[in-house]
Amino acid sequence: MKHYLLPFLAVVLGFVTVYFLKPQRPQQIKILLSFSGGFLLATTIFNLFPEVYEHSENMKTTGLFVVGGMLIQIFLEYFSKGAEHGHVHHTKNQQSFPLLLFGSLFIHSFLEGFPIHEGHEILLGVLIHKIPVAMIMATFLLKSSFSRSQILIFLGLFSIATPLGSYAATNFEFLSTYYHYINALVVGIFLHISTTILFESSEGHKYNIAKLISILSAIGLAYFI
Repeated sequence: MKHYLLPFLAVVLGFVTVYFLKPQRPQQIKILLSFSGGFLLATTIFNLFPEVYEHSENMKTTGLFVVGGMLIQIFLEYFSKGAEHGHVHHTKNQQSFPLLLFGSLFIHSFLEGFPIHEGHEILLGVLIHKIPVAMIMATFLLKSSFSRSQILIFLGLFSIATPLGSYAATNFEFLSTYYHYINALVVGIFLHISTTILFESSEGHKYNIAKLISILSAIGLAYFI
C-alpha cells in the first residue's frame, strides 16, 4: 500500500508547502533539488542498476534498454522542457492548458512507478525526487493564469501517475513478462534525470559549498540505508 500512497502524498506535500509557505528563495529549492538528484543517482547505481543486470539474460540487450531509457527521457523533455528535473518557465500569459507538458510528465511519472516496489531504497529515491519537482510545478501553476480547477486536475493526475505505474507493474501479466526490460528503461531515465539535475542545479556549472554538501550527504545517505 505504501508504494501507492507515498508517491501521491509526496506531490501533495510539495503543493501544500508552496501554497501555504510560499518560499521566496529559489536557491533553497535548488539545494533540495541537488539533494534529490544525488540521492536518485546513488540509489539507482547502488540498488536498481545491479538488480536489472542480475536478472538479465543478455547483458548487451539490457544495456540497450538502459540507453533507450535515456533517449526516451530526452524525447519527453522535448515536450516538457525539462520539468522532470525542475526546469520550468513561469508565465502569466499562458491561457491554454499545457497538454504536452502534462503528457510527458505523466509518462515519466508512470514509468518511475514500475520499480518502486523492489525495495524501500528505490521508493525513497523516487519520493525525494518527486517532492522538489512537485514544488516547482506547483509554483509554475500558481503563478500562471490557469483556473483553480485546472491546477487541481493537473496536480491530481500527476499525483496518481506513479501509483498507476506501480499498480500496472504488479497487476498486468503482459507487462510483467517484460518487467526487467522496463526497469532497464527506468534506469536510463533515472540516470539522465539525476545527472541533469546535478549539472543544471549550478550556475555556470560551478557548485557552491551548500550544493556540494547536499549532494555528498545524499550519496552518503543512499549508501548507508
